[in-house]
Amino acid sequence: MEHVTFEITGMSCGHCVKAVDKALQQTSGVTVEAVAIGSAHVAFDPAQTSAEQIAHAIDDAGYQVVATR
Repeated sequence: MEHVTFEITGMSCGHCVKAVDKALQQTSGVTVEAVAIGSAHVAFDPAQTSAEQIAHAIDDAGYQVVATR
């Protein structure tokens, strides 16, 4: 498992946190560790997905990933 933290813009409330959490949980190979306004920390199986695919899932939920660490 690899770990990554995404910095996310466009999140401003609990609904945003839930929307990002849901998008991440629906991404195969991802274990959500923490989602807060402006960030998400996940573990993922690189055999099933990549950080780029996870960022795309966040973007598809309506938020923008501005950095990963």
